[in-house]
Amino acid sequence: MLINIGGSRGSLPSPGADMLRYGGDTACVQVTLSDGHHLILDAGTGIRNLPPDLGAGGEHIHILLTHLHLDHIQGLLFFPPLFDAHTRVTIWGPSAAGVSLKVRIARYLSAPLTPIDVRELPCQLDFRNCPVSEWDIGSARIRAEAVNHRGPTLGFRIEDGGASLCYLPDHEPALLGALDDLEPEWISGFDLAHDADLLIHDCQYTDDEYPDHVGWGHSKLSDTLLFARRVEAQRLLLFHHDPLHSDDFLDRFQETAQERWTELGGPSGAVEMAAETQEMEIGAPARVAAAG
Repeated sequence: MLINIGGSRGSLPSPGADMLRYGGDTACVQVTLSDGHHLILDAGTGIRNLPPDLGAGGEHIHILLTHLHLDHIQGLLFFPPLFDAHTRVTIWGPSAAGVSLKVRIARYLSAPLTPIDVRELPCQLDFRNCPVSEWDIGSARIRAEAVNHRGPTLGFRIEDGGASLCYLPDHEPALLGALDDLEPEWISGFDLAHDADLLIHDCQYTDDEYPDHVGWGHSKLSDTLLFARRVEAQRLLLFHHDPLHSDDFLDRFQETAQERWTELGGPSGAVEMAAETQEMEIGAPARVAAAG
């Protein structure tokens, strides 16, 4: 699998001269599978940074939404493939009792909030609730589970060609208690992330910031690192950066993360800070490059 980070910011787009290295666009990750299929994880403003010609060759694009907070869907109407009548797009998301996924998304993407309604998009568009069990997309096996975050929220595990990716961009795993005291069955997201080759995980707050944000659905640094060690993730990509954290702040944050990771016994070089346009490869090489 080839992973391309379109946007790594959380909560709110954060443009500015001091946000250039890590980027200010909100959550979006493109995954190119070994058979060439494209998965897009969340559709924040970072979706604008993906190749605009995705789907032009007739391939089916799948967008997997963890949840419907605005920072994870506000890029949809700025994604060129949705305006191509020849492109097939399926949007997957969490279910909610009595209301379809299309209706819930249309609450945001319709008048008076936007100039174009979802129903006007010319692509071949389909909306589906994520199954409660595993399902296949192309060469990948997809698994979705509810995780600790405000509102119906999913985490995803993608397995393809012997490689595994776990995506938990909005996640507060220690909400029930200290992670080193909890048994695995009580840790949100544990099974999804266990032994993943790459774990992309929420790390919005420093340990000092977190007490003012308990219950908001996001992680502090020490919880993210301990969660990754508990699930035995091979590599960890810190994600969903706070909109107030500048490049210099995130540089220092990453240094602290690497020091604490080493103290926890983690392997050297296994922790990174997510940045826009960053590419990573896990498992066998993908047939089609993420940059198109």
